[in-house]
Amino acid sequence: MRAVDVYTVQPWGLYLARPTPGRAQFHYLESWLLPSLNLRATIFHFNPGHEREQDFYLDVGRFTPGPRCWTSEDHYLDVVVRTNIGVEVCDIDELLTAVRQDLLSAEDGEQAVRTALDTVASLAKHDYDLHRWLAGLGMTLTWRAL
Repeated sequence: MRAVDVYTVQPWGLYLARPTPGRAQFHYLESWLLPSLNLRATIFHFNPGHEREQDFYLDVGRFTPGPRCWTSEDHYLDVVVRTNIGVEVCDIDELLTAVRQDLLSAEDGEQAVRTALDTVASLAKHDYDLHRWLAGLGMTLTWRAL
């Protein structure tokens, strides 16, 4: 269990913001769970000396809304977004290892790859601007000003 400062539910997603005690790299994170896209979009608030060249970190997985509780299943594949610059698909080795070791079904592994490729293509069509892409889908992401 982790303390969460803010939850916001929209018809298309769930926002959460929380501190990350004990993490050397970052002290706070904000995430939007986007079930229809099989993505979680996160902004990490890095500690000095741990900054990374990224605007958004997209986890590929299954995010299931519930009336009282949402569930998330990480499918190991990630997309790092640098607004108006490009993207990088990360952790392909983790995805393949998870499928080989039966931690993730082959079907879920294939879906993760499809999701990542569709995400990269959609971002490319929108000049690697996550907000612009999602706004076109009726999803307006808001973030806390820290």
